[in-house]
Amino acid sequence: MKHISILVPRGHTSVVNIGGTHQIFNQVNGILSQQDKKPVFDVHLVGLEKETRQSTGLFAVNADCLIDDVGKTDLIVIPAIHDDPRKGIEQNRDFIPWVVNQYKAGAEVASLCVGAFFLAATGLLNGKQCATHWMHADSFRKMYPEVDMVDEKIMTEEDGIYTSGGAYAFTNLLLHIIEKYAGREAAILASKAFSLDIDRTTQSAFIIFEGQKDHNDNKVIKAQKYIEDHYQDDIRVSQLAEELAMSRRTLERRFKKATHNTVTEYKQRVKVEAAKKDLEATRKNISEVMYDVGYSDTKSFRNLFRRITGLTPVEYRDKYNKEVVAV
Repeated sequence: MKHISILVPRGHTSVVNIGGTHQIFNQVNGILSQQDKKPVFDVHLVGLEKETRQSTGLFAVNADCLIDDVGKTDLIVIPAIHDDPRKGIEQNRDFIPWVVNQYKAGAEVASLCVGAFFLAATGLLNGKQCATHWMHADSFRKMYPEVDMVDEKIMTEEDGIYTSGGAYAFTNLLLHIIEKYAGREAAILASKAFSLDIDRTTQSAFIIFEGQKDHNDNKVIKAQKYIEDHYQDDIRVSQLAEELAMSRRTLERRFKKATHNTVTEYKQRVKVEAAKKDLEATRKNISEVMYDVGYSDTKSFRNLFRRITGLTPVEYRDKYNKEVVAV
């Protein structure tokens, strides 16, 4: 059996992550037992004290063992910690050496949603890809520049380290781990039992692009505002640099450093975000939406839209605009 250690952190943590992981792994055991097969998971809630009260005052979680009681585990699951990341790390610092030592002894480690901030504090994510909630991706990059944050992925796996995307995307990672430990059939049965999509790999369709403006480069902020105000136009980088009295090379360098996008990438993402809003809320056809955001080539627009959202414009409209679909 695989020994599973679901951490019970101090502070404001995701009870859904903790309870959901505990329930799903144990449900797989139940499914296997109905097939006269041996259970695969030995699931434990592991804390720093027996009872951990949520800082919200709403819930308390009772651990069935403490970190010192666990000599060896196979998988450590870190739930989302909703406190300010630095506060969450500080009040749970006693977990860090235990997690690192268990990993060095052969355990795998998985973070769920913004639990990635705590996992990164262990140093185990350095040089590896990482997923988290898309709303916190830019904050994560600032705090952990040595980690390769991938906004669009719903999960990552590298060297026994797993991370998952936002909120309930943790269930996709659990299905992946179930398939790895218990087989494809068990993962499919779990997906059906809990009505979960299996094999979903991206959270791109859920990302709302708002631009990264949490920086102190006023010239870049002016460039971002200009792009957002004139996204329908064919804005050339040289033209934008001239508007800001900068060389093109300087603008490109400073823009990339501040926003993590090139000027061209930023323009594309602003256009696609405007197109998404039209597809969600209006009756415009795809060509009208395309022209309104400044594109005239259907194939180019479709390819760009799919690359950024993971869906074609038609698929996106059908998914999010019930009024149009009903017609």
